[in-house]
Amino acid sequence: MNKIKQELYESCDQYLEDRMQRIRAAMNDLENDLENETKSSAGDKYETGREMINLEWNKLSGQLQQFKMLKETLKNVKRRNASDEIQLGSLVKTNMANYFIAIPAGQIKVAGETYFSIGVGSPIAQLLLHKKAGEDFRFNGKINQIISVE
Repeated sequence: MNKIKQELYESCDQYLEDRMQRIRAAMNDLENDLENETKSSAGDKYETGREMINLEWNKLSGQLQQFKMLKETLKNVKRRNASDEIQLGSLVKTNMANYFIAIPAGQIKVAGETYFSIGVGSPIAQLLLHKKAGEDFRFNGKINQIISVE
């Protein structure tokens, strides 16, 4: 893995770790709220409060699971061998933008250049997959050219 790809990989990994840490902290807060929820004379209010906490817990639990799946996808990126054909783990430079085909982590700046970390299911990645440097693709009505693939 070249230096730029390594930095992009590490940025994506940090992105996931930050998100997972925030979710775990929110889940811990909910656990504390649930423990502190006391049964009042208004039983319905108590049950409603507990149910709202449980609903939020379930939502956060689902989000955490999604980030864990993205973490696995990112591990697969590291295991991929370099190819001149665009695939998971490819670093793609086009005349319009630079892409890292990995996980949807957004815009990342590395070595003075901007890269967009995108998942393989994204519309732009679907257009790029299996193409090679020098090929064209149409995105948002504009024809773009693939300059390089690493």
